[in-house]
Amino acid sequence: MATKSTLVGLAATSLFLSSSVFASNWSSTEMHLQYGDLDQAFAAPGTSENTTIITLQHSSGWDYGGNFFFVDYSSVKSSDSLYLEWYPTFSTNSLFDIKYGGLLSDVSLVMGINAAPESDILKYLPGVQFSLNLDGFQFFNVLLTGYIDDNEGIAYGGAPKEDDSWMIDVAWRYPVSAGDQQFYIEGHAEYIDERQTEIPNVDSNSWTLVQVQMRWDLGKALSQKPEQLFVGVEYQYWNNKLGTDVDESAVQFLGVWRF
Repeated sequence: MATKSTLVGLAATSLFLSSSVFASNWSSTEMHLQYGDLDQAFAAPGTSENTTIITLQHSSGWDYGGNFFFVDYSSVKSSDSLYLEWYPTFSTNSLFDIKYGGLLSDVSLVMGINAAPESDILKYLPGVQFSLNLDGFQFFNVLLTGYIDDNEGIAYGGAPKEDDSWMIDVAWRYPVSAGDQQFYIEGHAEYIDERQTEIPNVDSNSWTLVQVQMRWDLGKALSQKPEQLFVGVEYQYWNNKLGTDVDESAVQFLGVWRF
């Protein structure tokens, strides 16, 4: 029987693939390949494995807001897994004709979804996103949401149920030119507050996750199409990875194809 997280994932994917849902004014879709040695938070202490991650990532804008969506397929020697996040946003500027100025360019309403089918994890993230005008940045967004648990729990073979919590996430992209070469520094940093689980006296620790990509526009360097093919690295720092006591600091190879 399909779990709730699987059904939500399929529904989100169907909405993403359906061009009739939102008539996009602009869109960007990328395929990422990442490879590196990552800590396995729920294995024996100190366990790490070579990990391959393939990501489909999409962002787009429409008349009244935008979408950000990604699906990760992670593969290690012992197992494979899927994980997805989807954040539709609704612009108060466009919906209510509210004019912002100075540092603040827009405030958007958000209804996020996080899902991991293998462990039957399902979270809802209602909140607001602040879009900021910062010199040199292509975008700089601050997202503040709830972190509402809808796990089915241990009784149904999934991850433990948890109390509700909250999240703050900062995302950015900063272009850097060096002669004829084009680079981008982009990524995000998130903090999710601690939660009590359904297991007595067992908490899921608050965590901080920082993922920063340094991309080199390889297509432009090869005199082909710019902003289509990128290579670089992603640095990942995770304090209390996935709510455990594991701290991670890792560098991964990164390849990106934008289409």
